[in-house]
Formats: sequence, structure tokens, C-alpha cells
Amino acid sequence: MNKPVLVIMAAGVGSRYGDKLKQLDAIGTCGEPIMEFSIYDAKKAGFEDVVFIIKKEIESKFKSEIGDRISKYMNVRYAYQEINALPEGFQVPGDRSKPWGTAHALLCAKDVIDGPFAVINADDYYGTSAFELIYNYLTRTQDDSKFRYAMVSYELKNTISPNGTVSRGVCTIGNNSYLSSIQEYTKIKGDEQGNCEYSLDDGITFTSIDGNSPVSMNLWGFSKSFLEEIEKRFPAFLEDALKNAPEKAEYFLPSVVSSLMAEDKATVKVLPCKDKWYGITYHEDKFPTVLALSRITRAGVYPQPLFGTPVNI
Repeated sequence: MNKPVLVIMAAGVGSRYGDKLKQLDAIGTCGEPIMEFSIYDAKKAGFEDVVFIIKKEIESKFKSEIGDRISKYMNVRYAYQEINALPEGFQVPGDRSKPWGTAHALLCAKDVIDGPFAVINADDYYGTSAFELIYNYLTRTQDDSKFRYAMVSYELKNTISPNGTVSRGVCTIGNNSYLSSIQEYTKIKGDEQGNCEYSLDDGITFTSIDGNSPVSMNLWGFSKSFLEEIEKRFPAFLEDALKNAPEKAEYFLPSVVSSLMAEDKATVKVLPCKDKWYGITYHEDKFPTVLALSRITRAGVYPQPLFGTPVNI
């Protein structure tokens, strides 16, 4: 079995963050972007290869600000999520500018992933233990009569932004720590005491939800079979999307996972992580994230800089 590969989804627009590319914004004490902490933790866990999924239009900037530096320490490959990367017979609607979602991003990387892989968001900090959990699972588990996938879960209260609502996949866990279901909530908020609530009517009313609820932060572990499945299912998604929501519909990774579980083709082992998540959903999230990662770094968890020479901020 090939060694697991780390796949980083870094093609998002980040419309709530402002004009800057939040994937590349300086967060670390030496100017590192937030994904560099994930790369460092992944390398320490055993990963040797990283695939960056980016947009072609940011290729030069991305390579100069992070990719070229990381390539001295890990094997680096690139994939490009472009809106017109569609199966034969499909065309982009004239008014659409939005990307096709996380499952489409992975599909765009299909040709450069050659074995089991972990996939993460570029703008989330997952903590040090998450990559050990997923790496150990991927190196010890293979598909048999079913696809054997995994997901690192976090406690909801550890994933809240103080600056606005967040979207989270709230998980139900069944026997032997396997995922039973995952439901996406698009408006969740919480406070410093761990009290959380969600809205289903665009923020008009809110309902309490347990702050200890396990949630997905898009840290998944898959065999290569998952890439084949998202490719097979993409045309059916497009037929429905172009008919019902041509400008906004997105092909989400968790929805494909849910379909495979409903068809009894896959299991998802849930790997609980107690670390606190940090991220930059909103521009106001940057300062507390910088402070948190500075504190963690100065406690000796990370070197300064993470890789090579400091970034030119």
C-alpha cells in the first residue's frame, strides 16, 4: 500500500474574509499561513507528500509564498480546481461564478493522488494530534467488502467563531465509533462557556445544541476508491444542480460520504480529537488566531520558523 498523502483544499474564495487570500495570510510568528502548521504536524506524523488544490489564477503567488518553500521538505504536487472542469456534455451556466464545492475539488486532484489520503481545509488549524490519528488509521486500514474511511471529529464548542455564525457538520455516532449520520447546519453560534445554538430560519430564531456534540471540520481519511465514487456520481449531481440551482449548488464531500453510507458501501470510523480548532472564517478571526498560535508556538510546540527561513511579510 502506498503511503498516505496529505491533500489541502486551498482553492476557496473566502467571500466572508475580505479581499485578501486567507489561505496565504500571515498567521504564524514568522509570517506563516495557517496551513503551514497543518503541513508541519502532518510531516511530524509521517506524511511525506502533499497535494495542494488551488485555482490556476493564484498559482504563481501560491508557489512563491508557500509551495516552493515546502517543496524542500516534502514532495509537493498541484491540482487545479477550475469551474469549467466538468464531464463531457456539461457546460457552466452563464451566470455562475461560484466553485462547484469540496467534492469537485477532490475530483480535480484525482490524477495526482495515487493511494490513501487525508484531506483538510487550508484555512483551519487542526491541532497536533489530529494528523497522528488519521495517519495511523490510513496506514493500518484497507478497504475490504466495504470502503473503510475515517473522519477526525471535534467537540462543537471547540470550533465556534466569536465573530459570527459558522457551518458545521454535526455527527451522530453509532456502534464501535462509526459514523451513523452527518447533518449540515449553516448557522451555529456559541459563547465562551461552551453554550451553543443553531438556526434553521436564517438567524431569526435559535435552538440550543449540546456543545459536546461531535462535528466534522473536513479532516477526512479516504482510500483512492473515494475519488472513483465522486467521479461516478458527479454527472447526476450536475443534472439536478443545473435544473434546480444552477448558480449556487455545490458538490459537497460529506454528501457523497452520506450517500455511500446509506447504500451500505462504506463505513466511516470517527476519531475523536480534543484539541481546540482555530480558523479564519471572518477577517475578525485573524487576531485571536494569531495570538493562539503564537502562544502555542512559544510554549515549544512549534519551531520558529516552521520551515526554513521566515516568510517575507
